[in-house]
Amino acid sequence: MQSTYKFEKLNFITAGMPLRTGKGSYPAAFDVIKEMNLDGMELEFVHGVRMSPEHREFVKKVREENHYVITAHAPFYINLNSKEEDKVEASVTRIIETAQTAYEAGAFSITFHAAFYMGKDKEEVYNQVKSKVTQISELLKKEKINVWIRPETTGKSTQWGDLEEIVRLSKEFDNVLPCIDFSHLHARSGGEYNTYDEFSKILETIGQEIGEYAIENFHGHLAGIDYGSKGEKKHLNFEESDMNYKDLLKAMKKFGIKGALVCESPNIEDDAKLLKTYYETL
Repeated sequence: MQSTYKFEKLNFITAGMPLRTGKGSYPAAFDVIKEMNLDGMELEFVHGVRMSPEHREFVKKVREENHYVITAHAPFYINLNSKEEDKVEASVTRIIETAQTAYEAGAFSITFHAAFYMGKDKEEVYNQVKSKVTQISELLKKEKINVWIRPETTGKSTQWGDLEEIVRLSKEFDNVLPCIDFSHLHARSGGEYNTYDEFSKILETIGQEIGEYAIENFHGHLAGIDYGSKGEKKHLNFEESDMNYKDLLKAMKKFGIKGALVCESPNIEDDAKLLKTYYETL
């Protein structure tokens, strides 16, 4: 799939509306983004895909006028491996609705947490996820909804979506790519994936296994993170966490990563600004 975006750089965007938006809506949110010199926003459909046609049109227009980058996160109630078939089908529907809405709002990419293992064999779960992603991929192509479909690397060992699984799935479809959540990989592994060499290995794997286009259409997440023996506990601000964002940004710069890095820290826009400011000194 050819993305309609042609990225010239790595863009730093907020996970949802900046906190400074207060009770305002999209116009106020983009005023904050402009004022802080950030590069766009991830639309957060946390509890359901709700966005009026007027808002979709507005976001698309603002994106085009300001060359912003827009992505979207599907609702959290998704499990393509649920034991209940109606929940699987509802999950498929939520991903399709996210893609359709995001595309109408000018997004280039959508992401979601795909599944839980539910005590099943990893290979069995992989095949289940693949069958549902096939369904999603084919429908979006048929409807000419041209967005990247991105299962996200997950933060707990009970969740489907380690690096290997996400890369493997991406190789099987021409409209599927990874969403690399570096904080999740760090938490899931109990503290690994936090050095320059480890970050470089992740990026090298993506470029070599999937192809250069995965480096030039990147969509990733980053936040400070609290974790324990079972993986992710909660997001933190960078300064309260051991997340080595500086070496990550150095590795991203070296690999020439282009696309979107979404900041998911609790103080969304401040840490997004921190990332962008540091990256620009490299």
